[in-house]
Amino acid sequence: VNVGRTGKINPFAVLEPIFVGGVTVQHATLHNEDYIHDKDIRVADWVVVERAGEVIPQIVQSLPEHRGPDARVFNMPTTCPVCGTPVTRAEGESAHYCKNPACPAQLSELINHFVSKGAMDIDGMGPKLATSLLEAELISDVSDIYGLKLENVVELERMGELSATKL
Repeated sequence: VNVGRTGKINPFAVLEPIFVGGVTVQHATLHNEDYIHDKDIRVADWVVVERAGEVIPQIVQSLPEHRGPDARVFNMPTTCPVCGTPVTRAEGESAHYCKNPACPAQLSELINHFVSKGAMDIDGMGPKLATSLLEAELISDVSDIYGLKLENVVELERMGELSATKL
C-alpha cells in the first residue's frame, strides 16, 4: 500500500514485469480492499492485467486455477505503514485513511502535488528533491519551500550551485 496526500491508503500490486498495451508494467492499481475481495485477488496470485483507459494498469481478475499454496488473502493494514497511526474506514466507504496530518508520506505527496506542473509548476523541483528537502529538515510543510536558502540547498546530495540557483 502507499499513502496519498489526503491520507488515503491505496493498495497496489507488484508484478513480474509484463508487456501490456505497448509498455512494460511492474505495478497495477488494486483500487481498494472491497475490489480486492470482490475479485478474490490474493497475494502471490496469477492475474489478468489491462490498462484502464489505455493508461493505468489494473488487475481485472485473478486466475484461481493457477493459485499456488503460498497465495494468501490480503487485508488492509490496521496502522499507517509510514507513521504507525491507526487506519480508519468510514462506514459505507471503501477507502482507508491515515488521519495523521503530520504523516511524512502525506506531506511528501502533498509537496509533490504542490510543485507539479498542474499546480505551482516549480521548475527543478521533483519528488527526489522534495524527499531530500524533507529528510534534511529544510522544509516541514509547503510554505517552507519559499523560505529555502541557496546555501542550505546547495549542500544537498546531487545538488550543485547551478541547480540550486535555478531552483
